[in-house]
Amino acid sequence: MDKTQYTNLAKAWEFAEEHALERQTAIVSAVRAKAEQAGQPQGSAAQAQLLAMLVHLTGASSVIAIGTGSVVETVQLVEALNGGGQLTAVDSTAQGIAMIRKAFADLQDVTDTSLRAVNAPAHVFLPRLNANDYDFIVVAGDAANYAAAFNQASRLLRSRGIIAFTDVLATAGDQGGVLNAADRSAKATAMRELIATVEDNGDFESTLTPDGTGLLIACKR
Repeated sequence: MDKTQYTNLAKAWEFAEEHALERQTAIVSAVRAKAEQAGQPQGSAAQAQLLAMLVHLTGASSVIAIGTGSVVETVQLVEALNGGGQLTAVDSTAQGIAMIRKAFADLQDVTDTSLRAVNAPAHVFLPRLNANDYDFIVVAGDAANYAAAFNQASRLLRSRGIIAFTDVLATAGDQGGVLNAADRSAKATAMRELIATVEDNGDFESTLTPDGTGLLIACKR
């Protein structure tokens, strides 16, 4: 591709993001505003809608959301469950879990989805869950969440279940993330290792997309 095509792709990403923000429900918009006011930056709206679409496409009814303050994506996943199933949110930070619990409390009157918020590191909580009991796992936040989640994914997911890793390009920092080979920060290094590990794992089919700040989607065979 030439420079013009790359420029158009950047404009397309911007258009899609602005369009997704406009299409957010009132509940998701309010959650985003409150989280950002509290100093918890939220991820891409287009990415959150794509994750919700994966719930619809797969007919998922049992979802795990793992992340550090990823409130918007969690609420969008709840909405995608259409009042059924269950969603378990796992957050190791006090502020993040407090925001998720507040969002869940607000959602109790508008959904019959079973909601559970757990304040624990992923590597501690996930091994306690039943095997082959989940359809969809979304991972965000601290680098430690990613390896811990993938270590348990094959055990936790049903056949054809999906695990989606957000922010795998790690571009939020000032060193360029995975896009810059010279960036050896903890997150960029962890994401390079994650991509290689997932793509080399024979139990999963995977694809890497540029949605949000990088989305790695893997489907259990």
